[in-house]
Amino acid sequence: MPAGRSRVDLYSAIRRDVRAGMSNRALQRKHGVGYRTVVAALESAWPKERKPPPKRGSRLDQYRDAIDDWLRADLDAPRKQRHTAKRIFDRLLDERHATDVSYWMVREYVATRRREIRIEAGREPTNTFIPQEHLPGREAEVDFGEVAIRLRGELVTCTLFSLRLSYSGKAAHRISASAGQEAFFEGHAHAFRVLGGVPTGKIRYDNLKAAVASVIGFSRQRVEADRWTAFRSHYGIEAFYCQPGIQGAHEKGGVEGQIGWFRRNHLVPIPEVDSLAELNTLVDAWDEADDTRRIGSRARTVGEHFATEQPLLAPLPNEPFETGRWFNPRVDRYAQVSVRMNKYSVPARMAGRQARVLLNASDLVVFDGKTEIARHERLMTKGATRVDLDHYLEVLLRKPGALPGATALEQARASGSFTPVHDAWWAAACKANGDADGTRALIEVLMLHRHLPHEHVVAGLATALRAGALTADAVALEARKRNETADGEADDTTAHHPTPLMGSDTAHGEGETPAVRSLTERRLRAHIPADTRPLPSVDKYDQLLASRRDPPNEGAAP
Repeated sequence: MPAGRSRVDLYSAIRRDVRAGMSNRALQRKHGVGYRTVVAALESAWPKERKPPPKRGSRLDQYRDAIDDWLRADLDAPRKQRHTAKRIFDRLLDERHATDVSYWMVREYVATRRREIRIEAGREPTNTFIPQEHLPGREAEVDFGEVAIRLRGELVTCTLFSLRLSYSGKAAHRISASAGQEAFFEGHAHAFRVLGGVPTGKIRYDNLKAAVASVIGFSRQRVEADRWTAFRSHYGIEAFYCQPGIQGAHEKGGVEGQIGWFRRNHLVPIPEVDSLAELNTLVDAWDEADDTRRIGSRARTVGEHFATEQPLLAPLPNEPFETGRWFNPRVDRYAQVSVRMNKYSVPARMAGRQARVLLNASDLVVFDGKTEIARHERLMTKGATRVDLDHYLEVLLRKPGALPGATALEQARASGSFTPVHDAWWAAACKANGDADGTRALIEVLMLHRHLPHEHVVAGLATALRAGALTADAVALEARKRNETADGEADDTTAHHPTPLMGSDTAHGEGETPAVRSLTERRLRAHIPADTRPLPSVDKYDQLLASRRDPPNEGAAP
């Protein structure tokens, strides 16, 4: 048969040529077919279905009857004394000497055949699903899913929270460092803000630990976590818990499919970000763009359906709910607090005292009373440590020798906050002033980061290094000049002649502003009025000294 031509067309052409009086042999030559094809075309205008190829045999075929007998015997056996796939495989080896089959062949066959036998015996019903109708503003589904991202160049696994309205398919997502209760609550609060309300009916959940403390038997009753009960009460959520395990996945199939769709369409290729906050900004934009898509064969978009559903949602409560978890750890001698098997640094003055810690889904905030003293991105692994070099500067002033090997210094280098310019200036300062004094000068420079932008301090370091000014005061002067220039407060000369950064190929020539300017020159450029007061004199001190050196007159009257 010619390529690209269907068998129905071929049969039609053969039957047409037969009616025109063409012979069987001529038909074969014209259409390039055999005698049997011509006969089949004359018998029926519709081609017969091709016979399926014979099923390929398996080495397990000769043992299928024995396995089925053992599985049927399990129907009346106690639940804990029924055949497993491993036990069936062992019996085949011992009793049937089935050395030509593998465990995986037996396991795959038993996984399918066991349920078929139970259905044949009437012990288990077949899975039949009933289409459901979802009213607008009434129902939603919630679930977590794992996603991989590149966070500052490192591949890490995060958690994707999804809340999907059942009627419109509108979904809100949030990516966090964990799937704990903090992420569970924060995802709800974010989703309700995006949706502008709360579903008035049921929200379907798995039996996740953030909400369910324990499952009661085979019923729908659950013992809920206390904070989850309070959270539900605050927002007026009516929870519906699905069946445990894979049996309950179909009860919230909408959000199960939504997570997979979102992962495939927005997280492929793997996104590269510097923080989870940056990633969640992208997620919000993706959620907004998804309003224009259509689900399945629906005539209207997600956004059009949501416009109908949104006014029917219950209003949000007036007061916010604290989604984070509070802890009261004691600061150890390393100026660190331990939270969820991870350690985070705090200012060294807090050592030995008790702090208040608010653990959120993706970050951690430390308070001294009501004052925030530290903030860290939440660690994603157990037994890790995150320290901030700024928290140890006061101690390092007394112990400068501890800086080169400090963990905080290595983490600052890895994060990019301690730059090669810092290292170059530090090395030059140590060479000029000695290791201890040079390191103390660097620590004083690092304290400038508390008051000045990071880039201005780095620029000041680079300028001071070019000028050979290896003191913290020189760096502070240049950094403040940079800051004033950026704020528009510097004079015209400074604004039109910026100081070059370290590594620039331009050299100071005639008429150019020097890298480090004296204070006297700065006063002159600022047009300060001349001081007309007379210069101070030391003549009276000279007279006093002269009178003490002259001996008293001899013979003088007393």
